[in-house]
Amino acid sequence: MRIGLIYDVFDAYPWQDGEPPDADAEYEPEATVEALEAAIRALGHEPVRIGTAHDLLRALPSLHLDAAVNIAEGARSRNREAYAPILLEMAGIPFLGADALTLSLTLDKAWTKDLVAAAGVPTPPYRTYPQADAIDPADLPGPFPLFVKPRYEGSSKGITAASKVTTLEALREQVAWCTATYRQDALVEPFIDGGGEFTVAIIGHDPPEALPVLQRAVETTTGIGLHALEHRGLPARPYDYTLGGTLDPALEAELHRLTRRVFDKLLCRDFARADFRVDADGRPWFLEINPLPTFDPTGTFAILAELTGQPYPAFLADVLRRGLHRLGLIDRPLPSQPA
Repeated sequence: MRIGLIYDVFDAYPWQDGEPPDADAEYEPEATVEALEAAIRALGHEPVRIGTAHDLLRALPSLHLDAAVNIAEGARSRNREAYAPILLEMAGIPFLGADALTLSLTLDKAWTKDLVAAAGVPTPPYRTYPQADAIDPADLPGPFPLFVKPRYEGSSKGITAASKVTTLEALREQVAWCTATYRQDALVEPFIDGGGEFTVAIIGHDPPEALPVLQRAVETTTGIGLHALEHRGLPARPYDYTLGGTLDPALEAELHRLTRRVFDKLLCRDFARADFRVDADGRPWFLEINPLPTFDPTGTFAILAELTGQPYPAFLADVLRRGLHRLGLIDRPLPSQPA
């Protein structure tokens, strides 16, 4: 089969004046595209580089694909992650990954929290503010410390050490900065601390498989996840860090259960990654889910491949094989089938 790759690499970000320095943080290095190409070839198929959703739009009149793998993020609009899926759907090209509605919904942290809370998944209460003047001191989402982040961003965009606030004045300042810099609402929620931070990758379908939980280091002074403070676009600086909690079998089982529930509730498909914080009493709290997780060879999925003793192309090939089976394009693989 000819399998198209829809993606955004860092060099493709359409910069405009006045954008924050981490505006392209959701995009991918060239190595991600190469890893997906290797995985497709390992399955015996032909990878076809398409590029961004805009490249896809231009290519569609003469494009002949049997399927596509979409990891394109788009830019600026809260519907940006839906661009490529909508085009593929209109063209009748089956694709791996979540559909347009799921991608737009999950990019909105507030709507996501509403739905997962309705599904019985614990998530911190929140408020959204279009500007600092909208903050009502009598109606905050909880006691300080609170955490401020953009409503429609991923890859830790908009998160710095100042995102954790301990006073009303600091809250107003951070909300004002966030809304002005990212031109969208700020989401504010209680800062969950005491039991660490964890991320859970999930793949497949019917049922999906939650993979081994990874614990994230947290910065010792703020307790913010180290990955968030070191994301693309922020000045590089040394941080002291700790794990901040303990991952035991009971907690891992609960994180798996909650991740599967979120995955199913939001109709995710083929792959995703969910993030949690755990409080001092050992209770996990859902933060967000990313149905367009990075496949960067230095990221979560590559770490999981190493932990399970698989070459990364073989690991990715298994992820893609499951998606192609969901689409009805290949027979269901045997667990022992080599990648």
